[in-house]
Amino acid sequence: MPTTFFGWVAFLIARYGDLFLRGAGVTMLIAGVGTVAGFAIELGVAIVRTARLSAGAGPLRRGALAAAKAMLSVYIEVFRGTPMIVQAMVVYYGALEYLGLDIPAMAAAFLVVSVNTGAYMAEIVRGGILSVDAGQKEAATAVGMTHWQAMTAVILPQAVRNIMPSVGNEFVVNIKDSSVLNVISVTELYFMSKSAAGTYWKYFEVFFITSVVYFVLTFTVTRLLRLVERRLSGGDSYTVYGSQSHTPAEIKVPLAP
Repeated sequence: MPTTFFGWVAFLIARYGDLFLRGAGVTMLIAGVGTVAGFAIELGVAIVRTARLSAGAGPLRRGALAAAKAMLSVYIEVFRGTPMIVQAMVVYYGALEYLGLDIPAMAAAFLVVSVNTGAYMAEIVRGGILSVDAGQKEAATAVGMTHWQAMTAVILPQAVRNIMPSVGNEFVVNIKDSSVLNVISVTELYFMSKSAAGTYWKYFEVFFITSVVYFVLTFTVTRLLRLVERRLSGGDSYTVYGSQSHTPAEIKVPLAP
């Protein structure tokens, strides 16, 4: 058996390397699906929360919209105000005890991470929408677009570009926070690490390896997301055509750091 720290690290990687890789794969799957699904949830929530009825709307429609906004506010406050580890326990064990639903651990993990991400991204998306010039919405309304059409075709595409850094940050947070799902036996990276550490009682060495794996995952994702952000920002030059002249003028615009 190894007698040094790095000897144990090499031994554990050789013996449990596949275990670490499987756990990392599950972690990335949960974080990726949860972030994308949570983002989709919050886009829908944002459309409802920013909806405005016309002056001639009846009391039934006004009441329905007010009730929908109130329910969404409750959803956001509840999931932002409770830890994900508690939410996982409530969903997984509560569904079995009170609804008779034996939800697979992975399905519960996807659900919890998705709705939790949606709640945390509520203000991010709202801020992105508010960052779009109000004239955009007015112009869309002027040409006869409904609120749904204006949001999906005009406002949200611009808002999504503005909030991409925050969305990327939420993805990185989900990679790390998925570790709490080990309480419902989801076989993500932390769960696999505990299994490996318990065999030889080498917790420090195993979780040193685990910390390196987490760092590699988050570092790689962060760099990839920065590339995406730069692509969405466009090139460093564009062509402007004047209203009185057809001669193009190229303008150089430095990218934000």
